[in-house]
Amino acid sequence: MVDEAGIQTAFDEVFDQAIVFHGFADHLRDYDIFIYATADPRTGIASQHLRYRFTYCVRATAVSAVPAQVWRESLDDRLIDHDQGRDLDGYVWGVRWQNLYPGMRLVTESPDADRWSRSIGIPFHEVAIETNGHKLSLVFADLVVDIIGEGHSPFVVPGTGPDFKFPPS
Repeated sequence: MVDEAGIQTAFDEVFDQAIVFHGFADHLRDYDIFIYATADPRTGIASQHLRYRFTYCVRATAVSAVPAQVWRESLDDRLIDHDQGRDLDGYVWGVRWQNLYPGMRLVTESPDADRWSRSIGIPFHEVAIETNGHKLSLVFADLVVDIIGEGHSPFVVPGTGPDFKFPPS
């Protein structure tokens, strides 16, 4: 397990980068945030897609960071397509990324994380994530960061429906 200092270091490494997708992993236990990380081209550091996997995520909340007045001006469906919406007034949803600013930070003295730590018997943490599109809050046990290759898909629609397996009661 990564300690709090290691978690915060991982957060700091992607400060002000681009979140391109977030949601629960298809197995439903962990929460994934996909980040496109870039550096000044003069550094020679290649851009890469990263998956920040918050393991054992027992709580995930997402609320809009877009103010109500901007929402009111951003209901036109053309705004979900960048080419159609870029010259319209309103929030252009179609850019398909959100700025990870002011970023991710661990919440110190989190009652939810403390309660889950006591209940499960392993350390839990809370993270507050702020972007220009969403404000996220997650309670999780560990963080795994992976480089994700081109073509990765967090979910693929199967040819059939669920097999209706149920976990034991």
